[in-house]
Amino acid sequence: MKAVMDRVFIRLEEKEKCKGGILMPDDIADVRSVGHVVAVGPEVRAVKVGDKVMFHAFDELPTIEKNVVVVRQNSLLAILED
Repeated sequence: MKAVMDRVFIRLEEKEKCKGGILMPDDIADVRSVGHVVAVGPEVRAVKVGDKVMFHAFDELPTIEKNVVVVRQNSLLAILED
């Protein structure tokens, strides 16, 4: 995908298991707000492809690719360090 303007495409992180190794069910509040940047538009200056970011979850839009969402640069909250 090629992003345009100030758009950022983010691949969401896979669901994690809890400490006991059990997958959390979908009905538990699952805020999908962390992922890795896979594409940025030409107006984006804050992040680059490969950055792990936190974003405002209610601003995401789905894409044709599973687990990839698009947000505007203004919806980014932080660049996370591993």
